[in-house]
Amino acid sequence: MAEKVAIFDTTLRDGEQSPGASLRTDQKLEIARQLARLEVDVVEAGFPCSSPGDFEAVQAIARQLEGPMVTALARAVRSDIDAVWDAVRDAGRPQIHIVLSVSDIHIERKLRSTRLKVLERGTEAVAYARTLCDEVEYSPEDAGRADPDYLYETLERVIDAGATVVNIPDTTGYTLPGEFGALIENVRGHVRNIDRAVISVHCHNDLGLASANSVAAVLSGARRVECTMNGIGERAGNASLEEVVMILRTRERSLGLTTGIRTPLLAETSALVARHTGIAVQLNKAVVGGNAFAHASGIHQDGVLKDRLTYEIMRPEDVGMGESRIVLSPRSGRHAFRFRLAELGYHLPDEAFARAWEAFLRLADSKKEILDRDLEAVVEGVTVKA
Repeated sequence: MAEKVAIFDTTLRDGEQSPGASLRTDQKLEIARQLARLEVDVVEAGFPCSSPGDFEAVQAIARQLEGPMVTALARAVRSDIDAVWDAVRDAGRPQIHIVLSVSDIHIERKLRSTRLKVLERGTEAVAYARTLCDEVEYSPEDAGRADPDYLYETLERVIDAGATVVNIPDTTGYTLPGEFGALIENVRGHVRNIDRAVISVHCHNDLGLASANSVAAVLSGARRVECTMNGIGERAGNASLEEVVMILRTRERSLGLTTGIRTPLLAETSALVARHTGIAVQLNKAVVGGNAFAHASGIHQDGVLKDRLTYEIMRPEDVGMGESRIVLSPRSGRHAFRFRLAELGYHLPDEAFARAWEAFLRLADSKKEILDRDLEAVVEGVTVKA
């Protein structure tokens, strides 16, 4: 039986940090409800201390959302922790999420502090949060560039202080999949009390490796992935929820891992997030892009028309994308052209079809997109001449 990997969605927190993606409370609520329908395990609703509006949005989600755990982000200071708790305390399953740097470059240049002081600050913050909430997550920021021994010590100390989840972030998207997988393996092997906490991961996409690093992590024992719809987020974004979920679903038999996500709702969730944030989904985006199940090459079209498995490793209906599309272009073949004409109700004899094919090729060389009315005009032209 496949082992479950929990999905932690941070679209409403890290995703909203994309430039220009600010959301109103009603938009956050609509997205949160859709995420609950999608059956994500955790919704990170925001950063309550950042503004009164975000506090109100997080509180509204906590009070109204049913199903997922609801969490929000706090820095390792009491005022932030209090703000998170006040915002999420009415949730059915609340969690406090604390973040504090762990790499030397962050400790020395951002915090202007020392390892010892940061370690003490982190453990004190976790201990305080546990007096308020039974579920506390600790994220040692920039773990991908941290000294491993200091990272292990930090994790041991915060788990002893009461952290129930330890999240390993590749904050700058710096690590390679083999390195990040090895880091998770080493955390499991070197942190003496790691059995008392869930290992989560949070990967950024600066080098385009966020989803790959997240999968490498779960193959090495992480059991929670933090991600966003459409991969939105700071800079180049985060691990894409739809990519991680469909990697695990498509390769479930060989990986032995699964999620509880209702994948037929992925496309509509993607569209909702794109509409409210104003960040369009690129056409060639994996899983939910407009071209993800579109075929324009004649070789590909011929194969797909004979059997979709020749070029499709997922069914479009499994992610809510409707049906595969045959897109006519100068690279299309006769098989696809005949298929598309038949869809429009035209069944031409061989001689008329040959003339229509030649007319189509001339038209296709002059247009980027072939519309139904273009095909109708081609057919009308050859049949009138006949």
